[in-house]
Amino acid sequence: MSTTPTTAAIPDYLVGTWKADPVHSEVAYSVRQLMVSKARGRFADFDVTIVTGEDPLDSSVAATIDIGSIDTGNATRDKHLCSEEYFDVAKHPTMSYRSTGIRWTDGSWVVDGELTLHGVTRQVPLTLEVNGFVADPFGGQRAGFSATAQVNRHDFGVDGGGVAVSDKVAISLEIQAVLQT
Repeated sequence: MSTTPTTAAIPDYLVGTWKADPVHSEVAYSVRQLMVSKARGRFADFDVTIVTGEDPLDSSVAATIDIGSIDTGNATRDKHLCSEEYFDVAKHPTMSYRSTGIRWTDGSWVVDGELTLHGVTRQVPLTLEVNGFVADPFGGQRAGFSATAQVNRHDFGVDGGGVAVSDKVAISLEIQAVLQT
């Protein structure tokens, strides 16, 4: 049985409210295409708020992602992904994530939460790495977090692509957050 790390075990841990710096953060995914390669994409517009509590287990995260900001490096594919066949951005312009708890399991942090996509809400745990807390050159404070998850796109009613696109979608988040004053 492992014990939960205290704030002392997280170097330079700071309590507060943090906003993701979109220039230094990434919300991305990858999916197998034709089962032989991976297609990757990212979302350029997102809002992520992280609250670090006195006890790390009391921390939380909330995020909203503009699905229309998808960027796969191919404008034609981006337009297709925004269509009714996939994300149906006209009806569902955003996806959101809201944490419901944080736990320490088998030597890692896990953020439990609800992902809402395509009008469907499902439980999606994020495996979290706390990368650190540091003063920036501008007199502010920064924190870094990496998180990963895997979802089944059909669980959210994203059924386009047939067998050309795998059911499993890997999600990766690289967040550099700025302490709000």
